[in-house]
Amino acid sequence: MMDTAMISWTAFEPILPEILLVCIALAVIGLDLFAEKQRQLLPWLTVLGCVTVLGMVAGVQNGSAFNGMFLTDSYASFFKIICLLGVIMTALMSEHSRRVEGEMQGEYYGLMLFSAVGMLIMASAGDLMILYLGLELMALSVYCLVGMHKNDPRTSEAAMKYFLMGGFASAILLFGMSLVYGLTGTTNIAKIGAITASGELLHNPALMAALGLMIVAFCFKVAVAPFHFWVPDVYEGAPTPITAFMSVGPKAAGFAVFGRVLMSGFPQFNDQWGTLLAVLALLTMAIGNITALSQRSIKRMLAYSAIAHAGYALLGILSGTAEGLSATMSYLLIYGFMNMGAFAVLILLSAPGNRHESLDDYKGLAKTNPVAAILMLIFMFSLTGIPPTAGFIGKFYLLKAALAAGYTMTVIGAVIFSAISAYFYLRVVRYMYMSEPQEQLDISYSPGISAVLGLALLGVIGLGLLPGAMIGRAASVLLGQ
Repeated sequence: MMDTAMISWTAFEPILPEILLVCIALAVIGLDLFAEKQRQLLPWLTVLGCVTVLGMVAGVQNGSAFNGMFLTDSYASFFKIICLLGVIMTALMSEHSRRVEGEMQGEYYGLMLFSAVGMLIMASAGDLMILYLGLELMALSVYCLVGMHKNDPRTSEAAMKYFLMGGFASAILLFGMSLVYGLTGTTNIAKIGAITASGELLHNPALMAALGLMIVAFCFKVAVAPFHFWVPDVYEGAPTPITAFMSVGPKAAGFAVFGRVLMSGFPQFNDQWGTLLAVLALLTMAIGNITALSQRSIKRMLAYSAIAHAGYALLGILSGTAEGLSATMSYLLIYGFMNMGAFAVLILLSAPGNRHESLDDYKGLAKTNPVAAILMLIFMFSLTGIPPTAGFIGKFYLLKAALAAGYTMTVIGAVIFSAISAYFYLRVVRYMYMSEPQEQLDISYSPGISAVLGLALLGVIGLGLLPGAMIGRAASVLLGQ
């Protein structure tokens, strides 16, 4: 009996962080249901739970569960840390935004945690079925989060658009997976890689079609053009903390499966999918950066910025090398800090009845609220890629990896579009420092929003000045596999 218990414990040890996160989600919902007067504790319980799971993820040994369907390697742990940091910072921002967005009840934090469980499962997916289960758990939770404010027409429209487009993407993904299974006889990603490496399916048009369908679905999840049309309306209509959350957590989980499926399942097709991703990366950077030029809403501008940054992150994956993938991993961590910081400032300036999302609302901010202005300046500089911020380091390693892989024209295009992005990022800075204020914004720094701003600032400046530890960690993750 003791041996059986030990075997059972060992079998479930790799998924203990996910199990604990489910328990925390249920506890949050239960607290909301049975202790309504303690609702102010919900964000802090969410944060405490995620910090605990974060520690567990960092301490879990490499291994697998369920016959290799669930992997607990360093690659998965790196992306899980990004996703959990996204949840922690979103919960802290939500604690502050209650005065603007309304009461955030138990289902809000519960859904956020369930979506995090889906993201963690995606990062550890060693099988297409596990990948799909994690993706749908994440997506269904986020659909609900986007439509949380049922009385806001923009929110309802955003949720409906996201749900319909997400349903189409899931159907396309399942179709591609079914073709892969029919051709290879397995859904295990490592076994698929071994079969495709044998060369017998190298020129099979059905397998190429299956790979193309899966890439299309992944591109939708990470907002790569031309599968990005849902992003601006959904990001603008969703509650602002959820917009920040979507731009970091689900995006990181999407790139986690993107990299694992392509580089572990279809390495022999690197020339084909690398060329396709190079075209998509250029198109994504072009549409994201050029369309952002005309935006007057900072929230909508950040939506197009998220599209453009998905194009930058693709540069590491399309290279098909460990160096490139580590650059993408590092960039997603950096992007999480700088984008969360920008959204935190947006939430900080919001007020009941006016979310202050227009560029005009930021006129003269340096004179009325110098601390908020300098924080926004740092985050805008990092998003642009200006040294010594972390955004510059992230883009540098991505461009270096793509250039080493021979994608010279793609790198040139990335540099050009990055220069174009400076206009709309620095326009925010110009409004803050070179315009007269239109109104005096009443700003209060709650503990939650202060923690987010401090963490984001530490990430942007710290990783910009001392990037070696992060880059080395990402590289060692892949070399250790």
